[in-house]
Amino acid sequence: MENHNTPSAPLIIVVMGVSGCGKSTIAESLADQLQTHFKDGDDLHPPSNIAKMESGTALTDDDRTPWLVDVANYAREQADHHGMCVIACSALKRHYRETLNTAGRVVFVYLDGSYELISTRMQARQGHFMPKALLDSQFEALENPIGEANVVSVNIEKDPVAIAKDAIDTLKLHGYISE
Repeated sequence: MENHNTPSAPLIIVVMGVSGCGKSTIAESLADQLQTHFKDGDDLHPPSNIAKMESGTALTDDDRTPWLVDVANYAREQADHHGMCVIACSALKRHYRETLNTAGRVVFVYLDGSYELISTRMQARQGHFMPKALLDSQFEALENPIGEANVVSVNIEKDPVAIAKDAIDTLKLHGYISE
C-alpha cells in the first residue's frame, strides 16, 4: 500500500475555513503561485445543497457527507494526475476533515480570521449563494483545527496574494512543499 505521507506522494492542499474567509480566492491564488490544479469544492455541491443554502437553510451532515466524498475523490484524481491539487472546501468539522483525509496525502490550510472581519467581507461580496445570515451557523459548526497533525494556520488580515504567499511559506516551513 502506498504511503501518502511521503513527500513523493501527490499532495492535496485543502484551503479551509468558514464561508466568507476567502477560501476560493486564496486557493486559486495559491494554485496559481504553485502552478497547479485548482478547484472550488463548492462547484461539486449537488443542486439540492445549493438550493438549501440559497434559501438560507444550513446544510446537515447528511447533506454534506456525499459531497465531501465527491470532493475527496475529485482531489485524489487531480493530485494523481497533476502531482498536486489545491481545493477550497470549508471542512469545518473534524470528521469532515477525516473524510477528506481519505483522498491521500492531505494538508489543510486553515484561513483564520475573526467573525467581525469575515462578516464585513461577506457584506461586500456579490453573487455568492451563501448568505451572510448563515455565517453564525458556520462559526457554530467550526471545530477549530489548530493543533491537528496535518493543519497549518494562516491569518487572513492581509490581501489575498499575500495570504497565499504566507500559506506557501508556512507549507514550506512544515515540509509539505519544497523550495
